[in-house]
Amino acid sequence: MRTVTNLFILNLAVSDLLVGIFCMPTTLLDNIIAGWPFGSMVCKMSGMVQGISVSASVFTLVAIAVDRFRSIVYPFKQKLTISTAVVIIVVIWVLAIAIMCPSAVMLQVQEEKYFRVILGYNNQTSPVYWCREDWPNQEMRKIYTTVLFANIYLAPLSLIVIMYARIGIALFNTAVPTTGKHGQEQRHAVSKKKQKVIKMLITVALLFILSWLPLWTLMMLSDYANLTEVQLQVINIYIYPFAHWLAFFNSSINPIIYGFFNENFRRGFQAAFKLQLCSGEMFRRDIYSQRGQSNAILPAAPCQPAQDQACKKAEDEGKTVKKGNWMINQQDLMMEDLEKSSNNNGVK
Repeated sequence: MRTVTNLFILNLAVSDLLVGIFCMPTTLLDNIIAGWPFGSMVCKMSGMVQGISVSASVFTLVAIAVDRFRSIVYPFKQKLTISTAVVIIVVIWVLAIAIMCPSAVMLQVQEEKYFRVILGYNNQTSPVYWCREDWPNQEMRKIYTTVLFANIYLAPLSLIVIMYARIGIALFNTAVPTTGKHGQEQRHAVSKKKQKVIKMLITVALLFILSWLPLWTLMMLSDYANLTEVQLQVINIYIYPFAHWLAFFNSSINPIIYGFFNENFRRGFQAAFKLQLCSGEMFRRDIYSQRGQSNAILPAAPCQPAQDQACKKAEDEGKTVKKGNWMINQQDLMMEDLEKSSNNNGVK
């Protein structure tokens, strides 16, 4: 688990998890109930956490792309270290907070001016409130929207597409020796790995483009198209929620995609799960033994066969198991086999 790529994927999962925990519930209630049902503090916190989490997620996608680009296109350059990756992750969160501070300051709960909600009792009505940014003038709002669009969508998208295109070209042009039966088998295995990685690159890029394009299109239209109040109401009530949830979908699917395509990441979690089972059983066994020695009643509970096998496998793989604790030896990068092929065949 302790690799640069896996650290970035873990950071991606954390940022997307924050979106799911703090932003999706409030957004769902905002869509179901007419207007914003919470106060000004929740409005600011929800918008701030959502903006920071989304920004951190996008910046992490760029960091993952850069890491893969360096590993595949320039395999002979020095790899990123764990400490460098931690510094990059800290910088990602600092930048995410900095870029979303103006939005948090301007977010306010505003009363709807053009319609009210009928309560159904003697035609009584109730005001409708929205959680929106209240800028002093439209020009400042346009500038900030443009800055967000450039830094959270356009620039990251360009970098991801360019670097993944270079990676795809480098993998496609990798030469594999074909001498003898062993060479043909090696070529077939590497070819399958290439196809899997290229599919993952295309999937990630397309999901990023399609998930965020509708939301950013609506935001740019709202600020630059001089829409009427009726058009803005139609967008805010009917179209914007769909685009918003489509962007949330990208945050939900990112960790699944990266974890699914990353064999080392999956193996790391499987090893961690097995070691936790094993260490937990050893911890319980130790407790039972101590009780048996003190009370002369409870014997030491034996491990189950399946758990014994997991423990033995963990030990065979070089994993250190202690009471209640476990350690995992450092794994290689996600596409280590492809990198070895690149090193052996001079990919540049």
